[in-house]
Formats: sequence, C-alpha cells, structure tokens
Amino acid sequence: MRILFVGDVVGKPGRQVLRERLAGLMAQEDIDLCVVNGENAAGGVGITEEIAQEFFSWGVDLVTMGNHVWDKREVYAFIEREPRLIRPLNYPPGAPGQGVALVTARDGSTVAVVNLSGRVFSTVHFDCPFRTGAAAVEGLRQHTGVILVDLHAEATSEKVAMGWFLDGKVTAVLGTHTHVQTADERILPGGTAFITDVGMTGPRDSVIGIRVDLVLDRFLHQRPVSFEVAKGPRQLSAVVLDVDAVTGRARQIRRILQRGEG
Repeated sequence: MRILFVGDVVGKPGRQVLRERLAGLMAQEDIDLCVVNGENAAGGVGITEEIAQEFFSWGVDLVTMGNHVWDKREVYAFIEREPRLIRPLNYPPGAPGQGVALVTARDGSTVAVVNLSGRVFSTVHFDCPFRTGAAAVEGLRQHTGVILVDLHAEATSEKVAMGWFLDGKVTAVLGTHTHVQTADERILPGGTAFITDVGMTGPRDSVIGIRVDLVLDRFLHQRPVSFEVAKGPRQLSAVVLDVDAVTGRARQIRRILQRGEG
C-alpha cells in the first residue's frame, strides 16, 4: 500500500496549493491513504471546522495537529465529534479529542495514526512522548501492523531519538513542526521509515510561512510583532511511503517537494 503524508499546511497559500495539487498527486502516486498535518492551516495558527471539512472533501483521510491545536476555540467542540481530526496524544488527561485514530485505507487495510508532541524547547507541559507513544503503539499492534507516528517537535535530536526508539514497532516516524524539509529520509534497521521533518506546505518566499519583513523586525528589534502568513509562490512538501500492509514494515520513503507560482 502507499501512504501520502503532507507536511504542515500554512494559511491560505498552503490550503490553495493543497487543493490544486492533491488530487493529481494522489492519482499519480496511486495513494491508498492521505494524512495531512493541519495545525497551521487557519491564518498560520490552528484549524477550523470549515477548513478541516475542505481537506476531507479534497481527499484527505486524516488531519493531525500540534502545539497550535487550541488556537481556534471552535475546534474544542469539533475535535470531540470528528474522529478524522486528532491532536497530540501526550496532552494531559482531560484535553478534548483523541490522539490516535484507526483509519481504513482505500485498499481495505487498517492504518493507525498516532499524533505526539515533543517536549524539548516546548512551552507546553506535555507528558513524555516516548512513554506515551510506546504505550499507544503496544495497544494498536493488536489491531494493525501499519502504524504511523507524527511527532510534532522542535528539536531534531528528539525526533531522531523517537525514530530509533520506535524502530521495528511502527511503520513510520515522521517529524513535523519546523517547516523545513530535511534530507535524511531512510528505512531504519527494524523496518521503520523515518524523516526528521516532512516540511511545509505554504508560501515559499517566507520565514517558515511568515512574512520575511515581520520576522526580521522581531529579530532585529526584539519587540512584539504580529505575524502574518506570507504571499507569493507556494510549495507542497510531503513524503510517500511504500508499505507492506501485512507486516507493517516500510519498503521505501520518498520526499516530495513541488513548487508553484502564487
């Protein structure tokens, strides 16, 4: 089976390029399941019900989130009733929504997706992603061997460590959050696909999706600046996984970076 995972969709430019490119990409790659990280989809922070429903109408099967999951208050109620939208599992108990989903792929296979958030450099007091992730994976392996982990984290070391920690136990550990696609995709010895960061789907001429002038103003003058999503040329960042649906082992992981005009 083949799985498409699309990196962090940022604002309207990210949504536009996803709408324009997704159907063709899924047909070209013969995709059985599409997962998108949507935590920056609404104006650069968070997601709304309207945007999530758009994603589903375009062929997205599941949306993962991250540290901006609560930035749009309407998501509190929506995430409770929408199983196709998940947030980091290692939020403290009592947080709305779920951090795990079981999805049926187009080839009939069952795929589990786990959303986790890293703790290094985080301002949120997340539970340990390693212990939380390991416990979730142990339970999910009773239902399917195909398990994807979206680790939404700042530190490359934490993401690489998670790849080794879950090697042989999950199909893939895919890093998100830092918005820069890394060139370290590989199959680890136990059969787990890994990449430190899938990258960003959004405005290319930006600082990780935000207007360059605003980011420079903050760096140079160290004063509060209201960020805005950049405009102009867009890009789509993703990975395609070739997976043995029986064993859950990854055969291949391949980066995709498509560029287009604004």
